[in-house]
Amino acid sequence: MSSAWSNRFEQGLNPAIECFNASIGFDITLLQEDLDGSIAHSKMLRDCGLLTAQEAAQIEIGLEQIRTESAEGTFQPDVKDEDIHFAVEKRLIAIIGSLGKKLHTGRSRNDQVGTDLRLWLRRRIDELDDFLERFQRALLTHSQANVYTLIPGYTHLQRAQPVSLAHHLLAYVEMIQRDRERLIDVRSRVNISPLGAAALAGTSVPINRRQTAQALAFDDIYANSIDAVSDRDFAVEFVGAASLIMVHLSRLSEEVIFWASEEFSFVRLTDRCATGSSLMPQKKNPDVPELVRGKCGRVFGHLQGLLTMVKGLPLAYNKDLQEDKEALFDTVSTVQASLEAMSILLEEGLEFCPERLASAVESDFSNATDVADYLVAKGIPFREAYQMVGGVVKRCIQDGILLRDLNLAQWREVSPSIDADLHEKLVPKQVVASRLSEGGTAFELVKEQLSYWHSRLGAPN
Repeated sequence: MSSAWSNRFEQGLNPAIECFNASIGFDITLLQEDLDGSIAHSKMLRDCGLLTAQEAAQIEIGLEQIRTESAEGTFQPDVKDEDIHFAVEKRLIAIIGSLGKKLHTGRSRNDQVGTDLRLWLRRRIDELDDFLERFQRALLTHSQANVYTLIPGYTHLQRAQPVSLAHHLLAYVEMIQRDRERLIDVRSRVNISPLGAAALAGTSVPINRRQTAQALAFDDIYANSIDAVSDRDFAVEFVGAASLIMVHLSRLSEEVIFWASEEFSFVRLTDRCATGSSLMPQKKNPDVPELVRGKCGRVFGHLQGLLTMVKGLPLAYNKDLQEDKEALFDTVSTVQASLEAMSILLEEGLEFCPERLASAVESDFSNATDVADYLVAKGIPFREAYQMVGGVVKRCIQDGILLRDLNLAQWREVSPSIDADLHEKLVPKQVVASRLSEGGTAFELVKEQLSYWHSRLGAPN
């Protein structure tokens, strides 16, 4: 069996084209899924009367032998095998003889590769969910320890208002939860079986597509055989969802890089997750978040590549679709590695600096809005109060002082309705505690959110 093609061909491929055409170098990743799909297909052929029970049993024994050989490292197909499907069929025939040639009855490599890829991606999505949950738990651990730790909140990368550090970190827990929900949604469309669609038009062989779908734990089958073999929407959707995961990791990475700089000094990097300089002995570099930030480009590029691949394809299957695998394989490995690295960074790679954070929130004008809110409570329209406080801030900057440094007499020059209780309201922890609107950073609300996430994820390790 020198080729998967018919006797129409008289000559072999040019060696360079043979290498160019082959996908075995990367689609061997799908071996386990190819074996699982082939076993389910064989049992279906048996139940439909297309194989005897003995023939189906022999085929399954041969396929399981290939699985064993793979585990032992003795199954090593090469470029002449073209792809994983042909490699398995070729080896099966070598093991059990011509009976192996019956396995491909009622299917094509077109529906076979679609099945393998969906089985592979379904498993990877389930694994990714575990990685995402671990990352959430790591964030939750730091949140639990830092309910009353304050951090400057920023808009436009300018000091805005102080917030609970736990509240800040819980924002990432929310982002990651959306990522998990997106993957669950994508999985529902991954989990549709194309097997039995054959090349594009279905088959005249009396097969039972729903039996193989059930055996392989698919939720349903494709209703249209042409769509079944040509659809790669699920791959685009998955890489799109993975791109958002990388966006969220990159946003936290960017903040950690800022926080670890001497200019911020909000966190200290431990030796477990930082590297040094080959030249400057004082350096401790945030390589983990920098690499994660950089690896976003790989995943974004795969998304663009997949979209470009499918945008002009006529129906049904085209060889262009071979390009989907490396994009998916690399996306999964990149996202998994990035999630693991960022989880380890949170678990043992950084320590927050409460003293520095406390100093930061006490040395700015991020309590200015609270003065405006105070005046609103006294009956002054917000826009008028806003302008009044803006003028006060301007004068304080000119004099090199903060709002807390103004005495009651100076405040009453702004508005006679201001009383001594204003000073208490300008204390950073009181500023944070007052943010009681639903979803706000008030400590009691943050503790409610922590309780919610503990019940949802379990207590952090």
